[in-house]
Amino acid sequence: MKLTKQAIAEHNESLAKTHKKQFDYVAESVHDLKAVLQKLVDFQVAIPSWALGSGGTRFGRFPGGGEPRNLEEKIEDIGLLHALNQSSGAVSLHIPWDIPKDINATRTLAAMHGIKFDAVNSNTFQDQPDQSLSYKFGSLQHVDKAIRRQAIAHNIEVIKHGVDLGSKSLTVWLADGSCFPGQLNFRKAFQRTLESLQEIYAALPGDWKMFVEYKAFEPNFYSMTVGDWGQSYLYASKLGPKAYTLVDLGHHLPNANIEQIVSLLLMEDKLAGFHFNDSKYGDDDLTVGSINPYQLFLIFNELVEGMDARGMNHATDLGWMIDASHNVKDPLEDLLQSVEAIMIAYAQALLVNTKELKAAQDANDVVKAQEVLQTAYRTDVRPLIAEARKQSGGALLPLQLFRTLKVRDELIKERGKKTVATGL
Repeated sequence: MKLTKQAIAEHNESLAKTHKKQFDYVAESVHDLKAVLQKLVDFQVAIPSWALGSGGTRFGRFPGGGEPRNLEEKIEDIGLLHALNQSSGAVSLHIPWDIPKDINATRTLAAMHGIKFDAVNSNTFQDQPDQSLSYKFGSLQHVDKAIRRQAIAHNIEVIKHGVDLGSKSLTVWLADGSCFPGQLNFRKAFQRTLESLQEIYAALPGDWKMFVEYKAFEPNFYSMTVGDWGQSYLYASKLGPKAYTLVDLGHHLPNANIEQIVSLLLMEDKLAGFHFNDSKYGDDDLTVGSINPYQLFLIFNELVEGMDARGMNHATDLGWMIDASHNVKDPLEDLLQSVEAIMIAYAQALLVNTKELKAAQDANDVVKAQEVLQTAYRTDVRPLIAEARKQSGGALLPLQLFRTLKVRDELIKERGKKTVATGL
């Protein structure tokens, strides 16, 4: 399904009067409005290829119909998202779930939709049908050198696919670890993993980055070989200047102070970026901002402060990616909500009065510091985001237009009711 510019224009025209009233009210109090809007226009969030179909749990998966049957249809779906919100201009591929059959055709299709290729993701947490050796007891950490070699070769293959597509980074998430005490030697597992990562790092092109993702638990529940930000930072520091720590919001123990982690990694120039999602208990992979939007705002507050302190480009110097696996929502609606939540938190962080906050911090005025942050957080920035979308050619209310046009019904007509996308 293709979304016409006329449909967007008619939608925006029907909402123009209400939008102007709401926008003018908020804009009146925004310092340097033009700069804020431009930052919102420039900011892009990569869509993961594995999130375009219904996700699953350990108990089942319930496809909703009209899911993309191949990589080409996934790119078309991201094109729909980007046409609606103008903030989804990149795709993050997972190999081997989404290997391009024709690189040139894939690149051409993506360009037609205004889509770039973000980080490519390797997979050593599953055994593939044609795989000769099993990752049951780990991949890059495995005691068997042959299995480590297999995992290394896979990551290098993923890099090659990424080079062909124009990507500039590799994300490595390892399921390696142990379920029981005594199952492995922690020190040796770390050393083997580091040696494996060093071989992959050596295969990176000169202008590439390696993102080392961490997770506190699951699938192993006694230990994870990259179990927290400190372990990831240790790997990244030992690997070299092209290696960074990737933060997945759901990969922490409950009540972790993620904003502090982000601040320190950014200070040390070792923050790769994010896999955005939300959680109540663990790695729930829920819609971004659906459980704890205030924490998302606090994270972005540290990001904006830290990036500005280093003179970084908000839109391009870090990786902004979604990583969700839902089971009860329309995947495209979920992604529209996730991108909107990210943009809201970012816009709120841009409105923080940094001079007042710094003065309050320097004076140990705890009450004032809280007031400064919550004033920005309680500002309804949705009209600002809508205006940035409109200026970029997107819809004022993307989710509303998605439903008005009955996009999912049209996709079901085109693809069928029983389609199931590759991925989780």
